[in-house]
Amino acid sequence: MDLELEGRRALVTGGSRGIGKAVARALAREGADVALLARDPDRLAAAAAELSAEFGRRRVVAVVADTGSDAGVERAVADAASLLGGPIDILVNAAAEPGGYAAPPKLAELEAAHLQREIDIKVMGYVRTARAVAPQMKARGWGRIVNVSGLAARQSGNAIGSIRNVAVAALTKNLADELGPSGINVTVVHPGLTRTERTAVMVAAQAKAQGVSEASVLERMAEGNSIRHLVDASEVADVVAFLCSPKSVAINGDAIAAGGGAPRAIHY
Repeated sequence: MDLELEGRRALVTGGSRGIGKAVARALAREGADVALLARDPDRLAAAAAELSAEFGRRRVVAVVADTGSDAGVERAVADAASLLGGPIDILVNAAAEPGGYAAPPKLAELEAAHLQREIDIKVMGYVRTARAVAPQMKARGWGRIVNVSGLAARQSGNAIGSIRNVAVAALTKNLADELGPSGINVTVVHPGLTRTERTAVMVAAQAKAQGVSEASVLERMAEGNSIRHLVDASEVADVVAFLCSPKSVAINGDAIAAGGGAPRAIHY
C-alpha cells in the first residue's frame, strides 16, 4: 500500500531512540523527510546520521530541544521547518520517560514532584509541540498529529503511568475536535511492552537476578499479550506511519492499541 507520504515533512519528538526512532525510520522509508527532536545532541546526531545513510534520497535532520521549554519547542519547530524546506505536515510525539523499567511508587511514596515531572514532559510537552505546528498545518489545510502514549491508560498498577497516559488520550480527543475542521487528524497510539534498544539490557539484568536464561525472560514477557509475541518498536511504527498518512482520514481522536492485544479486556 502506498501511504502517500512522498515529500511530506515530519517532526518526530523523542526521535533519537526507541519507538520515536523507529517511527522516523518508517516515515523515511515511506518517502517523508524527517526532523528528529531530542535532548541529547550526541545520540540525536548519531540517529540522524544512521537514518540519512539508510535513506540517502530522503532528508533526515536533527534539532536539539527539551520539550519542557516553550521557547525551546518554538525554536525547534522553526528550525525543523527551515531545515526540511517548508512547513511541518506531520507531528509524532514520542518524547517521554520510558515506563516499565522501574517499580512504580506506591501511595505512601508518591510525591507531587513525580507526577508534575511526568505531566510536564509527556502531556505539556505534547501540548507545546502541537501548539507550535498547528498553525503551519491549518494554513495548508492538512496535517497529522500522532501522540504516542501507552497501555497504562487502560490498566492499574502504575498510578503515574495511568494518569499521564489517560491525560494524553484526553488531550488527543480535544485536539481532534478542535483541529479536525481544518483538515488535521489527531490520534493516540497506546503501545504495550515493546522491544527497543533498552530491552536487551533489561532482559540480561532480569535473567541474572532470577538465575534463568534470557530466552525464558523474553518468552515470559511475550506471554503478556494475545499474540504471544513481544511487539517490536518497528511494528508499533508501522501503525503510526499509517495514521500519519492521508489514508487514515476516517480515524480522528481515537486511541489505537498497539500492544499485541490485552488478554480478556474488551474496549468498545
